[in-house]
Amino acid sequence: MTAHDASTPLFESTLASLPRIARGKVRDIYAVGDAHLLIVATDRLSAFDVVLPDPIPDKGRVLTAISNFWFEKTRALVPNHSSDLALGKVVPDMAERAPLEGRAVVVRRFEPLPVEAVVRGYLIGSGWKDYQATGRICDIALPDGLRLADRLPEPLFTPATKAARGAHDENIGFDRVVELIGADVAAKLRYASFRLYELAARHALRRGIIIADTKFEFAVDDAGGIVLIDEALTPDSSRFWPVDRYRPGASPPSFDKQFVRDYLETLDWNKQPPGPPLPDEIIRRTSEKYREALRLLTSPAGSASGAPVVR
Repeated sequence: MTAHDASTPLFESTLASLPRIARGKVRDIYAVGDAHLLIVATDRLSAFDVVLPDPIPDKGRVLTAISNFWFEKTRALVPNHSSDLALGKVVPDMAERAPLEGRAVVVRRFEPLPVEAVVRGYLIGSGWKDYQATGRICDIALPDGLRLADRLPEPLFTPATKAARGAHDENIGFDRVVELIGADVAAKLRYASFRLYELAARHALRRGIIIADTKFEFAVDDAGGIVLIDEALTPDSSRFWPVDRYRPGASPPSFDKQFVRDYLETLDWNKQPPGPPLPDEIIRRTSEKYREALRLLTSPAGSASGAPVVR
């Protein structure tokens, strides 16, 4: 096997030493015995639930670094799937391990709950469409006269079903969550989601980023407690807006893949596979946005160049 160039984007991972058990929109997942998983964040990008054909350089490493940052910062609030197993222990061959450096983590193995735990702080995306049609989001009534991208009176828990690859998630009411996972677990899920969002939103705001909304994935441990899994508060699972360019009434520019979605909306594409190729300029600028999100989120408050301090 030839040496891996760290600058080469990784569209798909291939490991001979571990069995691959899943390939998601972005992540490849391998079994490490019965109790652990190896999760590889590739440079794939999905939009409108379709995996696009062009990788985004460094995207997987950025997602991994941001998730690891949040897992460490929030572990006192909610336990997560992090483990002490190092990558080198489970993939000892240096040549095989090289493409995974910075983008792979070994985590404890859990069965995910069948619900996307979504928290919205601002009115955007499918929430905006639902509000325009019904005045509600997930059966939650909202005041009249709200504008696109308005800050909501308070954050909302607006769960969704977890769609298979190529399908679309569907917003559901809290009663449906209770039917799916039980009242006790549903209550824990909602409480943990609010606490995580509130902590992260405060942290990000002081670094010049509005977290407009985000989604979490959870599992339940043997004691019945909630465990945060998969990824956390990344540009793939959240909408990040720059504070200094936020204006209610218009869709703000973003640090996340909304930039790609906006480009795709200009095309004559039915949002069904296969996805269209991306121009080099869109790929370059998207990669820069992901890197900038990592830099700002992990900087000391107010120290990031150009990031206003919001108290």
